[in-house]
Amino acid sequence: MIHPTALVDPAARLADDVEVGPFTVIGPDVEVGPGSRIGPHVVIKGPTTLGARTRIFQFASVGEDCQDKKYAGEPTRLVMGDDNVIREGVTLHRGTVQDRGETTIGSRNLFMAYVHVGHDCVIGSDCILANQVTLAGHVKLGDFAILGGLSAVHQFCHFGTHAMAGGGSIITKDTPAYVMINGNPAQAHGLNLVGLKRRGFSRESMRALGEAYKLVYRQGLTVEQALAEIRGRFDLPETEAFAASIEIASRGIVR
Repeated sequence: MIHPTALVDPAARLADDVEVGPFTVIGPDVEVGPGSRIGPHVVIKGPTTLGARTRIFQFASVGEDCQDKKYAGEPTRLVMGDDNVIREGVTLHRGTVQDRGETTIGSRNLFMAYVHVGHDCVIGSDCILANQVTLAGHVKLGDFAILGGLSAVHQFCHFGTHAMAGGGSIITKDTPAYVMINGNPAQAHGLNLVGLKRRGFSRESMRALGEAYKLVYRQGLTVEQALAEIRGRFDLPETEAFAASIEIASRGIVR
């Protein structure tokens, strides 16, 4: 299961059925879950934990030291869940002690070719990052987030659950849950209705989210006024998630 040209440190912990391709290098403090397949010319550095059925394609770099100039070799971590797909040339960096000390990635995410995930990022589950998406350090993505190819996210930005960014977006503000954005700088262009329909959201929820979106973006209200109006008018988990994603915005929301 491990190609004879691969270099796997004796201190690495690989499940019995893990496949490792030729010329791949796996260092100590790396743990790889069962059913995982690691292609040729991959480098994995620890401390890194990869969940079950991880698929890594050639030339990816997983768990490398981060590019933050403050990083001084501390044993920070990268932790990933199950069923993630890491395509060619992807770079996933560990955290820094100045933040959480860990880059955290959920399950069932797709990282297309040449995606970069910077230090201390927190990525949910079921996200899609298309080719050459770049996340600066400290970025947070909610579940089911979709970022189009060549998009870039500024450090410390939050990108809400079920939100979507069109290709080439330059994202310097926080993106509320369920919202669709595009452009340089990115601006809001309504709700991600196609994604919500595909994921089985009810008409009631989508109608309420549409009204909540209008309160924030179309009525000339302050953010505080819009949030109060949303919470006074609706009692749905989806509208509360939308409101909460705006409330926690540390960089202001896309307009």
